[in-house]
Amino acid sequence: MISLPEFSNSRKLQEILLAQIKSSSPQQITFAQYMALVLYHQQYGYYTARVSIGSQGDFFTAASLGPDFGQLLGLQLKEMWHNLGFPNPFYVVEMGAGNGELAQDILHYFQGTEHQSFFKALKYIIIERSPNLIKQQQERLKSWRNFDLTWQNWSDLATESIEGCFFSNELVDAFPVHLVQKEGHQLKEVYLGVHDQELTEIIDHISTEKLTQYFERVGGDLSQQQYPEGYRTEVNLQALDWLETVATKLKRGYVLTIDYGYSAEKYYLPSRNQGTLQCYYQHRRHNNPYANLGYQDITAHVNFTALELYGELYNLHKIGFTQQGLFLMALGLGDRLNELSSGQFSISEIFKRRDALHQLIDPTGLGGYGVLIQVKNLTESESLQGFSVPDY
Repeated sequence: MISLPEFSNSRKLQEILLAQIKSSSPQQITFAQYMALVLYHQQYGYYTARVSIGSQGDFFTAASLGPDFGQLLGLQLKEMWHNLGFPNPFYVVEMGAGNGELAQDILHYFQGTEHQSFFKALKYIIIERSPNLIKQQQERLKSWRNFDLTWQNWSDLATESIEGCFFSNELVDAFPVHLVQKEGHQLKEVYLGVHDQELTEIIDHISTEKLTQYFERVGGDLSQQQYPEGYRTEVNLQALDWLETVATKLKRGYVLTIDYGYSAEKYYLPSRNQGTLQCYYQHRRHNNPYANLGYQDITAHVNFTALELYGELYNLHKIGFTQQGLFLMALGLGDRLNELSSGQFSISEIFKRRDALHQLIDPTGLGGYGVLIQVKNLTESESLQGFSVPDY
């Protein structure tokens, strides 16, 4: 049996969850359906009601460490504009904009006179499903209301209407995932059911053949002997649907995905027998997705091989993959570290800024995140600075 938490809103979410299970036929739901409910329920879901990002929240992102990440990412966006032939308008579509810090840093950086031609061409769109985060973003970005900054839904964007770049930072890891498990040399799926009014896991046949097709495409046959009985892992089918949507809206340009994850080969190592599922509550990480219902983040690492291979089906072609630390160093983060020795900063400023910059490139943390770049309808895919070998 699964022990559920004591928060009052968690109990309400538990009631909704149990009712959804009982109304299903048979009386069970996939883990992906469970994850979607506890993260995105309109009233009690984590992302819709109480997500908190930053030093006082449940987790922080690269943008929480200061403006450097946004500024360097902005330089990469400007180079994309150059490679596309200086289109006007040039669309930047941020998918899942958190609390708006990253958008703020990018837009503020381009206000300077040296970027005026790019700034005049720039149209910034945010796609965000969380009403709570939209409110935070609009409050943070209220000084930009006279700039061409809009919040839109996918349905607002016409097919092949965007020339520019779709980008996300720590978005794909939060999509609901299917949990699968090896049972009796077969691929089975983890469901949630109810027994004696309590939530319980059920192992049953897979809910969709898309799971079988997924492993056929990306590799990782769980029926093979090297995978132990009970081997459990995740499949992010929603990421594939999301990528197809992005591809249909993009006329010409780039898709930039930044997140923590692995190649398929590393993701489905036989030794990784409990998958990558992890939860965040008040900056503490644990692996119990059934605790703190509606009060904690639940994530799974990204399979970058899946994004690459399925992207090819949607006319998105990979031109680069690197680690965030190398990406930022190639864009000039090393120069920013060197500037700290120029005598312009106080000792306290030097320590604070150096710590933030080092966190961005730490290979055991943010610096080890994957950075994937895919393109559509670019006949000559010029190289991008962020994917060149950094000059140390």
